[in-house]
Parts: sequence; structure tokens; C-alpha cells
Amino acid sequence: MKIEKFEDIECWKKAKEITIMLYNHFLNMNEYNFKNQILRASTSIMNNIAEGYERHYNNEFKQFLFIAKGSAGEVRSMLYLGYDLKIFNETEYNDLLDKITEVSKMLSGFIKKL
Repeated sequence: MKIEKFEDIECWKKAKEITIMLYNHFLNMNEYNFKNQILRASTSIMNNIAEGYERHYNNEFKQFLFIAKGSAGEVRSMLYLGYDLKIFNETEYNDLLDKITEVSKMLSGFIKKL
């Protein structure tokens, strides 16, 4: 499939899905610091993919993908902490961890392709 806009990028779609899942999870929670950090990191993944794509130069795009990958690591780290703090139950944790790990792998593949 040809990528004509950032919305066509599969790892952007999956990052958006994770971000929506996290926003929905924290909808009625008052835990501000943890919530703010993980939501900012997850949003950063999709936004860096989008911003990098819009630059139209592979080297710049690749740099933004590296930043997105770093943010994916941050989300993963926060998930571990959130599970230990009982912010996520085991099912939520495993589902989110699988999805963010997949996004991270997709980003690695995309970087190598560029």
C-alpha cells in the first residue's frame, strides 16, 4: 500500500488506538501525574510519526520515528509501573503492553526501510 498521507501509516493508526484506549481508561480517574505522563508519551508517538511524515525528507522523517520509538519505550515503562501500582488490571496491562510492543517493532521496521 502506498502511503499518501500520515493517516495511511499503520504504526500511526496503532499508536492512535493505544492513545484512545489510555484516554478512555483515565476518563474518570483523578491520578493526575501518572495519567498526564503516560498520555503525553502515547500522544507523542502518533504526533511524531505525523510530523516527521509531513517533513517530506526521509532523514528528518527517520529522526521523528526515533523520537516516536523513544516515546513508545516510555509508555511501556509507564505500563510496568501502572501495573505494579494497580492502575491497570492484568488484562488491560497485557493488552496495552502487546500493542505498544507491536508499535515499537513496527517503528523499528519502518526506520530500517527508510
